[in-house]
Amino acid sequence: MNASDGPPRPERANRRVRTILLRREDHFGDPLGLAFLETPESAGDAILARVRNYLGGKVKILKAEVSRDKIEVEVESRGWPEEAARLAAAARDLSDKGARRNAEAMFREAIAMDPLNPDATAGLGLAMAARGHDLDALATLKRAREFGAAHVEVLIAMAQCASRLSRPAAALAYFDQALKLDPKNFTARRAIKSLGKNPRTSTPAPESPAHRNKGK
Repeated sequence: MNASDGPPRPERANRRVRTILLRREDHFGDPLGLAFLETPESAGDAILARVRNYLGGKVKILKAEVSRDKIEVEVESRGWPEEAARLAAAARDLSDKGARRNAEAMFREAIAMDPLNPDATAGLGLAMAARGHDLDALATLKRAREFGAAHVEVLIAMAQCASRLSRPAAALAYFDQALKLDPKNFTARRAIKSLGKNPRTSTPAPESPAHRNKGK
């Protein structure tokens, strides 16, 4: 299946405004991580430049609130979310059937239609992880969570990628966050024990701004 198999794309893209949450813990050692070392009062433009480079040219930053551990960004993007959602659903079906290479291409096309689509971005990351592309998968899954796909499946996949990349501290943190959403999750609890820690029964994590914006 490709884009020509579906209904024609509307001529005018839809404008969407949403809030995404960038976490310091996800960006240690990468260019965006340097933004958390800047002082907002003296380097606001530098921080925005780094965030803009990270999000890409298709996303317009409306405002940003910077703290020590997170950057909350209100952004505007234009795209075709309904068409992207249908394509992402078809891609996920392909991925579930094992055709992950073809699914990846479809997920990328869906992202091109709607740059901040959380489901398409998560689907791409999960497909990449299933094919053993852990480094790229982890980076993609981080973006998916930032865009609103902050669910257990994404966190577990992030943790597993981090573990295979020999990043046990990051893996443990992501498994622990998965337990906050699903305290009885067997995969997370077993993995935490294998890392030499005791799983904690946690209360549900607070709703992120990106999750609150879902559906707007």
